[in-house]
Amino acid sequence: MLETILLIISVIIIALVLLQSNKASDAGQIITGGNDALFQNMKERGLELVITRLTLILGIVFFVISFILFMM
Repeated sequence: MLETILLIISVIIIALVLLQSNKASDAGQIITGGNDALFQNMKERGLELVITRLTLILGIVFFVISFILFMM
């Protein structure tokens, strides 16, 4: 039962991570300076915020279920 739930959560986490926006492009600003984006307010809003929070929650659930299965 728990193995099936763990498998479903794993697939959902993979899909959510693929849906998230690419934040790696922000790392290139270190090299180029990026002064124009220094004081910009870059908050997540709407669906992007929901996807980020859902990924965090499912990651925690994944960890807890994995730990429970390890202890059994």
